[in-house]
Amino acid sequence: MTPPRAQLSSSASAEPDLEACHGADAHHAPFDALRPSFTVEGRPGPNEGGLVDAVLFGRPTYELMEAGWRGPEAAAGVPPWMTPFARTMDVARKYVVSSSLSDVDWNAELIRGDLAGTVRRLTDRPGDGLATGGVMLPTALAELGLIDEYQFVVHPHVAGRGPTLLAGLSRPLGLELVDGFTVTPGVVASRYVPRTRPKE
Repeated sequence: MTPPRAQLSSSASAEPDLEACHGADAHHAPFDALRPSFTVEGRPGPNEGGLVDAVLFGRPTYELMEAGWRGPEAAAGVPPWMTPFARTMDVARKYVVSSSLSDVDWNAELIRGDLAGTVRRLTDRPGDGLATGGVMLPTALAELGLIDEYQFVVHPHVAGRGPTLLAGLSRPLGLELVDGFTVTPGVVASRYVPRTRPKE
């Protein structure tokens, strides 16, 4: 299978203090980082250089991630299976889509203007592509046909309020399951591709 150029990673959190931040989208973790071995099909896990070249966030998700994962101290106090993700997120290259921020400084570059053109330029570069997360930005990217892999981690908790992931799409999005596993008892990770793949 051709490596995806743009991935959506989303995780529903059971932590009450994060529930209000993004409803069903409070944590984002690269899919393969959730496996105990931290490797899939011979590819390195985040503790060995990462599975994508950079992450793409909107302002709310960037600010949420920065508050939770900036600095080496973010890796302290998290479960061992989250440590590689914490370290990788801190040093990862980040692109932030925002019309309200004037500056970003967490290994980040601000993106304004032509979203589709910018994302295509970034994913056309040699390398392992982009990962994204959040609520509004993934919806815009899905609407443009720019996401070629969807990764979801479901926790046994129903928030009952907050934003809904991919709400507002103009047409249904058909997905095909390509991988899935249990992370911990009750927590399931699944990876999907669109039934009609985005154009290369």
